[in-house]
Amino acid sequence: MAGELFNLKHFFYKSKTLLVRRGSQFSSPRKLNSANSPRGKFQSSSSLGQISEVSNQTAVFHVEGALLKSSALFPYFMLVAFEAGGLLRALILFLLYPFVCLASEEFGMKLMVFVCFFAIERKTFRVGRAVLPKFFLEDVGNEGFDMVMKFRRKIGVTNMPRVMVEDFLIDYLGADAIVGRELKVVCGYFVGIIEKKKSGDMVLNKTLGEEKLDSSVIGITSFRKSIDQQLLSHCKVVYLISGTEKRSWQVLPRKKYPKPLIFHDGRLAFRPTFIATLEMFSWLPFGIFLFIIRLIVALFLPNYLQLPILSFTGMTGSRHIPSESSHLTSKTNTRKKLKGTLYVCNHRTLLDPIYVSMAISKPVIAVTYSLSRITELIAPMKTVRLTRNREKDSEKMEKLLSQSDLVVCPEGTTCREPYLLRFSPLFAELTDEIVPVALDYQVSMFYGTTAGGYKVMDPVFLLLNPITSCTVLAQEKLPEECSCGVGGKSRFEVANYVQSKIADALGFECTNLTRKDKYIILAGNEGKVYY
Repeated sequence: MAGELFNLKHFFYKSKTLLVRRGSQFSSPRKLNSANSPRGKFQSSSSLGQISEVSNQTAVFHVEGALLKSSALFPYFMLVAFEAGGLLRALILFLLYPFVCLASEEFGMKLMVFVCFFAIERKTFRVGRAVLPKFFLEDVGNEGFDMVMKFRRKIGVTNMPRVMVEDFLIDYLGADAIVGRELKVVCGYFVGIIEKKKSGDMVLNKTLGEEKLDSSVIGITSFRKSIDQQLLSHCKVVYLISGTEKRSWQVLPRKKYPKPLIFHDGRLAFRPTFIATLEMFSWLPFGIFLFIIRLIVALFLPNYLQLPILSFTGMTGSRHIPSESSHLTSKTNTRKKLKGTLYVCNHRTLLDPIYVSMAISKPVIAVTYSLSRITELIAPMKTVRLTRNREKDSEKMEKLLSQSDLVVCPEGTTCREPYLLRFSPLFAELTDEIVPVALDYQVSMFYGTTAGGYKVMDPVFLLLNPITSCTVLAQEKLPEECSCGVGGKSRFEVANYVQSKIADALGFECTNLTRKDKYIILAGNEGKVYY
């Protein structure tokens, strides 16, 4: 991308240094006379591996040049345009992108910022916190991450607006400060105009304080990217990363994430590069037609016809049911004589109860918490809304169990990543006829769940996907010795046991996080439903 290339002369602003590349090493430059030049020497990034983590060193690193594998900024701006501005704004950015490539770097950046941020309310902008960190983490180079994390204090420098990267750098890398482009805000709304960067000297003084004179400031950047010149002048050494080195970097493995990525929001399930975005816009007309077909099939055809037709349209799945059907249907002497069996599953999408019903080939009733009214009306099965009042919900679920089989998702909300949220123990008090069901759902283009968006659009985006895949793993019925009635276990012990059984079946990790934690992190509320 022409707008993303950086001329080398700007990196050595007012300097008389000559870099001579020899293999993977760079010769040490002569002493620099410019006030805006580093106090020490430029070195190859390969020599950075000799430095151990010490508390008196500070890294000033360029996010795009020293941390991310890809230098393309279009995917991150497309995420802002689509998630914060909507489909029309994303289309405008996509159509203008060829002009961005032909323009200068600075003008191209200003054009993308204007399209993405104009008229977006500042206090409701949550893409930087809820959406972008996932995509940044998936683009972090393992080698660049190791270099940056050697230092206790870290200052990130970026060409992107600071509001896009600050939550990611602070929450996941523990950055002490971020130097990026500031956006003008008028009456609480972004106007799409870039203001000047915050002074590098001010950031350094605020970060280091009185320790500045006794500290070693080290810069890390790529051969074509520049650290802020004011910060560069304070660097004792600047380590340069060549393009060849970056191309050989490996993606940061999930196990090395500084903290687990459990919650994220947004509709796009793919990295929106220019080509991938072209594919999305090309698919949408066909996707809308396919959505209508799938909806009609789900609403009006019986189960034995739904499965082959939906599979033909790309909604595939697999199921595993215990070989002995008696494990799902036989009754034991329980404390309450109820007609139905309680199927307890983890929560991946709003289609979970439907897939459970298809897998066991039996009609079931689904209890829900935050399903939109429109989704309830078009649901192909009976749904009953819970109130989150323990006594009322217990009575309602017990009454439903006396009539039919019941499906409940004790997490109370969906979780996209391979983790299980804490199970509410309410279900354990109702019956001993409990069957754990493990569900996993994969989408190809759009997520059908949201924390801060409009839940009425959940089924639309879910059925717009070209291909989806659902796995249903029904477990053995809860053993008598692990129940509240015959076994004498507490409701919390039963809930934790069922959670662990489902996690083991899927290879997921159990957590103590709750629905409330998810919504506070992603949406800033405790679970408000948008219809």
